[in-house]
Amino acid sequence: MSRVALGLRAHSGWAALVALAGPPAAPTVVDRRRIELADAAIEGAKQPYHEAEGKKPKEAERIIARCIDSSRRLAREALWAVLVELRQRSHEVLGCGLLLASGRALPGDVHAILASHALIHAAEGEMYRDVLVRASEHFSLRVTGVRERDLLARAAEATGRPAPELQRRVAEMGRSLGPPWRQDEKLATLAAWTVLAQA
Repeated sequence: MSRVALGLRAHSGWAALVALAGPPAAPTVVDRRRIELADAAIEGAKQPYHEAEGKKPKEAERIIARCIDSSRRLAREALWAVLVELRQRSHEVLGCGLLLASGRALPGDVHAILASHALIHAAEGEMYRDVLVRASEHFSLRVTGVRERDLLARAAEATGRPAPELQRRVAEMGRSLGPPWRQDEKLATLAAWTVLAQA
């Protein structure tokens, strides 16, 4: 079994996932995919706090709770599919690197969040990161959260390689794989590499 780390970068309703395998000195991408985290059959599922904005308190809570439950289920199903496929290919997943926002902590009260459009955006980002954490923990995978602005420095420290070299190596991985290889995949790869190097 080769050792694999996953890297995840969440968006509203989906996340980019990259699986990185092999020795930390020369890892290779063994999987990359977009995982869906919002059920298109549920109105407002992609942006539940936006959907709940302006609704009566009980209705707002019901909308958000329904969407969170659905997203948690989708995250577990998507992650299970990845784990099964990787296991069939003789890869053992060690853990996940998850990109975090750099913002301040959210208030605990949902109605305080709904009173501020900036907090609504922040809450949706936090919700999708949280469903990925819970799905990972459901399968006993350790999650390493890294703030996006700190990622390159953390990856350099973990791997013992200078940041410019890491950026060059990640770009080369993308060239050999072909598109898509956007910022999402690059950052997810660096997060996975950090976990792989620390394992």
